[in-house]
Amino acid sequence: MAEHGNGSREEPGAVIQAGDGESGYAIDNPGLPPHRPRLADVDDKAAKRAERQVSVLFLISIIGTVIFFIGYFAVGVTGGDLHLLRLQNTLLGLGVAFAMLGIGLGVVHWAKTLMPDHEMVEDRKPLRKEKDRAEAEKIVTDVLDESQIKRRPLLRNTLIGAALLAPLPAVAVLRDLDRSEDFGVERMRHSLWDEGVRLVRDPTGTPILASDLTNGSAMHVIPENLRDISSHGERLAEKAKAVVLLMRMSPDEFQVTSADREDWTYDGIIACSKVCTHVGCPVALYERHTHHLLCPCHQSTFDASEEFKVIFGPAGRPLPQLPITVDSEGYLIARSDFHEPVGPTYWERGNA
Repeated sequence: MAEHGNGSREEPGAVIQAGDGESGYAIDNPGLPPHRPRLADVDDKAAKRAERQVSVLFLISIIGTVIFFIGYFAVGVTGGDLHLLRLQNTLLGLGVAFAMLGIGLGVVHWAKTLMPDHEMVEDRKPLRKEKDRAEAEKIVTDVLDESQIKRRPLLRNTLIGAALLAPLPAVAVLRDLDRSEDFGVERMRHSLWDEGVRLVRDPTGTPILASDLTNGSAMHVIPENLRDISSHGERLAEKAKAVVLLMRMSPDEFQVTSADREDWTYDGIIACSKVCTHVGCPVALYERHTHHLLCPCHQSTFDASEEFKVIFGPAGRPLPQLPITVDSEGYLIARSDFHEPVGPTYWERGNA
């Protein structure tokens, strides 16, 4: 049998631990690789070119902010014009994207091409003496000098402009949170429904007889006067507010708790807004056995037999109910408009 070595360095096959040198660590510190200067470090033309590139990126950020404000203030959306709405959304999105992307890419390109790239290690010490404070001030001064921001006015000025303008879109958007102004809430208080307006099928526009609905049935309906609107965009906007879900159940399954709603139904037929009170998705799933209405977006669930109250999910209030009856010919008509605004919950609902 062969004899094994005792692990000494002199014997063949001995195990040698890494880092057995003078450092005493398990693995010796390999140190930093030699610094390789960049093209901008040795070529003034390359440095100037990099400066112009960074400045162009900052200018793109400035232009993006201007585009945002053009879309926000100059492109007015009136009368439900979908073309203007699309244009405004496009300008807002592109403006914010260019504003953020330009300043972000500019700073990254600046750091990679013009700022010093050598590595430094410095122990952190408490600043107690005047000498230490002076050294700290010198470090800040050196950083400013090394960033070359003082001797490159084009880069400095475009950076200042981009940095000052970039936050302004956020300020403009936050302005919409001001409760002292009405940013469209009043438009949600009223729809096309009014006393005597017939409920018709969508999209045929056929009036609905009370006898057309059987127990457990449900259908999507719109106001008959919607067809009187000639503008396509305005018609879609009004339809979005006035769309109604019509259903029928046995009258003894109702649980009317509000005295003013006793005549809001007709022979077991009830109607409610299809716009979810959470974020405005269409409530379109009706369970005939439980009389539950389900919003497919976030699973808000409403009980149609109990004045459409919320029984599950994030919705903050019941679905608005549309008072209905029949006319002399037996067709279903509205008694009035909704008694509260349709759509998601908002701050001013208490003033409705």
